[in-house]
Parts: sequence; C-alpha cells; structure tokens
Amino acid sequence: MTPSFTAFDGPRRLTSGPLSAVALVVRRALAQSAPGPVLIFNDDTGRSIDVDLRGSDEELAGRLAPATPEAAAETAKGRGRPKLGVVAREVTLLPRHWEWLSAQPGGASVALRKLVEEARRAQGDKGRERQAQERAYHFMSAMAGDLPGYEEAIRALFAGDRARFAKQMEAWPQDLREHALMLAAESAE
Repeated sequence: MTPSFTAFDGPRRLTSGPLSAVALVVRRALAQSAPGPVLIFNDDTGRSIDVDLRGSDEELAGRLAPATPEAAAETAKGRGRPKLGVVAREVTLLPRHWEWLSAQPGGASVALRKLVEEARRAQGDKGRERQAQERAYHFMSAMAGDLPGYEEAIRALFAGDRARFAKQMEAWPQDLREHALMLAAESAE
C-alpha cells in the first residue's frame, strides 16, 4: 500500500495522496503566497514532515516518488532477504533469552517472528485503536492546539468516546475536523 500524505494551508486542506503529488501542490501554493502555514502530514503517523521542494517539478517528483520493489531490492545491502521483505536489524537480549531462542525449532529468527505475530494477534483491535488515537493526536496537536474544545477533544479521543470527540470539534474548520476524524478511525491504517 502506498503511503498517503495530506497538505494543509492553515486550516484548509490542499490535497491528499502520494508524497510526490502532494509536494508539487504545496510548492505551487507557496509560490502563490499561501497564507499558511503550509504543512504536510504523513497520514500513517499524523506527524508533520519536512520536504525539500527544490528543483524542477520532474526532479521533485522523481526524488519523492515511492521506490519500486525492484529498486528497493537493488539498494538493499547487508543481511536479510530483501525479495521477501525481510529487514535485518539488531536485537539486544540477555544471554538466557538467546539460549532459549536458539533452542527453538527453526532458530531465533523463526521463533521471534512467531512471537511477534502472536503478540500482534493478541493485541488486535487495541493496537489499531491506539495507533489511530496517536495519529489523530499528533495531527491535532500541530493544527488545533489553540482551537476551542481542543483539550476536551483529546480527552474524548483517548477515552474512546467518538460522539464526544466529534462534538468537541464542531466549531473547528471543516477540513481540520474531517481530517482528525479520519485519522482517528481505526481502519485508517
């Protein structure tokens, strides 16, 4: 799935989509003296990001275009199995943990993957709900911290009270309210 990004000019949503397309719209808005501030948000995290807008439209789009799986496999270096999406990273454990892992069928990697998948299944909806809350929180902190009902909206968000959450944002600009609600939705992964 391609990551999605959303740009705002002050409280007005400019566009959403792939980063390369969003960056082009932002650059045009800035060239037309957008009142701003103009910010780009990663919809997966709700956090604002900085983007280098230098160069021609083609250079900008090429620099920010998502990498193809083939290109990612070519640039992947080191251990792991890039064609399978395996990424090698360091894990720090106590010696007794390593002993237990090495005694498992398939070795440490297989045992760790199984443990992670089991934990993901057990966490299920709670994990997705928490991610959605954090996504909305990061966005709201950047864009709505001075708006009426902000603190109560945050409390309602983390209490899981969707009706009160929406009610506290009624006086907010429509684009901000709608985006916060979208980010807070569990399915917005």
